[in-house]
Amino acid sequence: MAASINATFGAYLLGVIMSAILYGVTMVQTWFYYLGYPADPWHIKTLVLAVFISDTIHQALITHSAYVYLVTDITAPTQLGSIVCCLIVEVLFNAITAFLVQCFLTMRVYRLSNKSIIATVSVLIVVTAQFVMSVIYVSKSISFTTFAQLETLKTLSSAINATTAVSDVMIAACLCFLLQKSRTGFRRSDNMINKLIIFSINTGLMTSLFAIASLVSISVRPDAFIYIAFYFCLGRMYCNSLLATLNARRIIRGDSTDDDMSMSLQGVTKKTTTQSVIGTTQRPMPNNISIKIDTTQELVRDEIHDEYSASSTEMKLPV
Repeated sequence: MAASINATFGAYLLGVIMSAILYGVTMVQTWFYYLGYPADPWHIKTLVLAVFISDTIHQALITHSAYVYLVTDITAPTQLGSIVCCLIVEVLFNAITAFLVQCFLTMRVYRLSNKSIIATVSVLIVVTAQFVMSVIYVSKSISFTTFAQLETLKTLSSAINATTAVSDVMIAACLCFLLQKSRTGFRRSDNMINKLIIFSINTGLMTSLFAIASLVSISVRPDAFIYIAFYFCLGRMYCNSLLATLNARRIIRGDSTDDDMSMSLQGVTKKTTTQSVIGTTQRPMPNNISIKIDTTQELVRDEIHDEYSASSTEMKLPV
């Protein structure tokens, strides 16, 4: 092979190690999610389970491939140029993880945009294109036996990474734009929206950076495995982005004093009504007037919960 062992299987090993570390974060976040949000709808819990299973299979596949190359075949250098089948199959599970998470975020764009078909379909086309290209890549490369053959799919691999970055940027941009339009002028809801905008940028930025790094690496050093190291971590970044989005709901609504209020991306519901009852008689006016105020709390809702909270307070105002 043209590249040194450090640039090939050295980078390969580092990718597996970084991916394993991120998988540990995934396990912790998954545990926190099921422990902290037992009332979430079944389809959200099923999504988390499906993403976690796909991520687990991917980690098992790349760990097995690393063992084969660095332990089983270490005494047979000629075998290092051969492809282990699970190295190709892992691409499919990485694509499944990314597709599930991006579809979840696309659905949030759909709800936040008041079910805008144009915005949703635009994002969904790019997301679906990325998944389809990944399936094509796997179907074409599953019969390959050497890494040299993989270089014939360099263009397709670059297109997958480019589409991944574009789709992540599109989703983050749509969410930020729609959240910005949802501002109400109320301090608490605007603070929530600010947090959501920052959170959307950060989650989209991380996955985009790894996709771009993989794209640049395969373009500059196609003979090395540096791009593989970044690609191994991409699925873990998607999984952790989903779990961070779900687990951060209580943190994002931290300005609220109502623990049952739902954080969301669909829209802002605000309504305030005031009812005053002042009793007067022929007797002298009392020093205090009782005023009953019914208030409906401002809250931000989404598809996960449709909870509605209200409060009623009674105050005595001095006269």
